Amino acid sequence: MTTNNLLRMDNVGIVVESLDTAIAFFEEIGLRLEGRANVEGEWAGRVTGLGNQNVEIAMMATPDGHSRIELSRFLTPPTISDHRAAPVNALGYLRVMFAVQDIDELVSRLIRKHGAELVGEVVQYGDSYRLCYIRGVEGILVGLAEQLGKK
Repeated sequence: MTTNNLLRMDNVGIVVESLDTAIAFFEEIGLRLEGRANVEGEWAGRVTGLGNQNVEIAMMATPDGHSRIELSRFLTPPTISDHRAAPVNALGYLRVMFAVQDIDELVSRLIRKHGAELVGEVVQYGDSYRLCYIRGVEGILVGLAEQLGKK
């Protein structure tokens, strides 16, 4: 019998140009800043394969404390590619999705306060969910889902 060694998912990492802007955006969605730190040195580069690095990070947590996003801003080495404008059917990591209440109010607020853009439209999936994708700060793709019939 195979042993399952998985305990939990700790976080999803997103590389950004501005930590302050990204923190404000994710706080608007409802995440809270758990901490901010600088990670540097050869030891960190052994994990990432980038050699000697200097990265500013911020850890954001969901209200239930079960999920996190690690925002990273690389000081050295500099970022070398940009996938933020990739369409939703591009290969690789693409988006993070959040369960929310009052999707219309949240989308309106993210557009007004942070310049987010609705990718398509807010749609209803049967009697279960209202869903949408938005492009937030720095083009980060975020999915929002409001479960219907549950408050």
